[in-house]
Amino acid sequence: MNEENMLTADEVVELMNERKIGELRSKLGDMQVEDIAELFFELPEEYHARFFRLLHKEKAADVFAEMDPDLQESLITSFTDQELKYVLDEMFLDDTVDMIEEMPANVVQRIIANSTPDDRRAINELLKYPPDSAGGIMTTEFVRLEQHMTVRDAIREIRRVGVNKETIYTCYVTDDNRHLLGIVTAKDLLLSQSDTPIADLMEENVISIGTLEDQETATQLMTKYSLMALPVVDTENRLVGIITVDDALDVIHDETEEDFSKMAAMTPTETPYLRTTPWRLWLNRFPWLALLMVSATFTGIIISSFEAALAKVVVLTAFIPMLMDTGGNSGSQSSVTVIRNLSLGEVTMGDWWRIAWKEARVAILCGLSLGALAFGKVMLVDRLIMHNSAVTWQVAWTVAATLCVTILIAKLIGCLLPIFARRIGLDPAVVASPFITTIVDAISLLVYFAIARATIPGLA
Repeated sequence: MNEENMLTADEVVELMNERKIGELRSKLGDMQVEDIAELFFELPEEYHARFFRLLHKEKAADVFAEMDPDLQESLITSFTDQELKYVLDEMFLDDTVDMIEEMPANVVQRIIANSTPDDRRAINELLKYPPDSAGGIMTTEFVRLEQHMTVRDAIREIRRVGVNKETIYTCYVTDDNRHLLGIVTAKDLLLSQSDTPIADLMEENVISIGTLEDQETATQLMTKYSLMALPVVDTENRLVGIITVDDALDVIHDETEEDFSKMAAMTPTETPYLRTTPWRLWLNRFPWLALLMVSATFTGIIISSFEAALAKVVVLTAFIPMLMDTGGNSGSQSSVTVIRNLSLGEVTMGDWWRIAWKEARVAILCGLSLGALAFGKVMLVDRLIMHNSAVTWQVAWTVAATLCVTILIAKLIGCLLPIFARRIGLDPAVVASPFITTIVDAISLLVYFAIARATIPGLA
């Protein structure tokens, strides 16, 4: 759809106030579900219910599934039982379960009351699984074929049940006890003879995942093997559901946002920023800031213990920010790289020595090049151009050597700390930039003053 055909909130309000309902419905018919859902965020609250009722029934449930939980709750409150039942009947079960997990108890009771008995049983079954597990994000709405079927039988079955299934492009072949035997695609069925047994067409080497496996593992499998859907099986290899690509993308999006929050020393939140209260933002940020502030006092203690040395060679103080920043940045580079590869499954905890050896070599190259650059900068800029006689070659050497050692230590800490965190059951993102920077700051100061005492006369 072209952007010029997009409706704005102001245009919707104007059309509704002028009672141009036919024109509004016509324009909404050309819009994508996601774009209509975004309109709700911009509309005044008093227009929400009226606007939703203008949607074509074919789109209403899809738009509802794309909405923010707060908006869903508000609309459910305004729905009649008949309207709510229609929306629930048209929604896929995994979307319904996702919504229920975000709703208060009174709204959940009403949703359950207006669901069909079959849907109610399926919802209760899905709610048994942890929200961050494969079972928690799967849907039970898939096409299941039995191994004794022919292509003709399979196509007939797809036509019978496919309209209510989340995907029909990949069908799953089981035995009478629902044990997963293989998969067959709609393409294979359409291009084969009608009397061909699907047992001859199915792919038996099926990638699957257990119900209690982590949702990130599911997304990694789907990414690695380029799957549009991933079958979920129980402990006895019975097919209980599938994870579709849209659910996998949602998990990737949520996990990425969560990691970014943790790496920035904030508690993750699922509420959109503009809908999050200042109080909630304070609760998410203050504990982390307080912890980092307290941990940063170690750097102050180190500086205080070397006051005598700094008093003798005051110029050393001028280079402390550069050394601390460079060390922190070096550690952050390594930690982000390792965290990303851990999350993608490209490295494992058993690869720690290979990671450390690679980062050590990178650190030596970075340290030597930056050390040489720093030595030249101190001697040229600080001594010659700025005519600072306190800057001697010993001071320049101290800065350069500190950089080399600090970068090496920072990169080793940055690459190994996330692996250690994973080993003890913590999210590697928790120990990212802020904590690594704080640790490296303290170490860089200790190295700095140790080298200064060994190099500069009168400081020993």
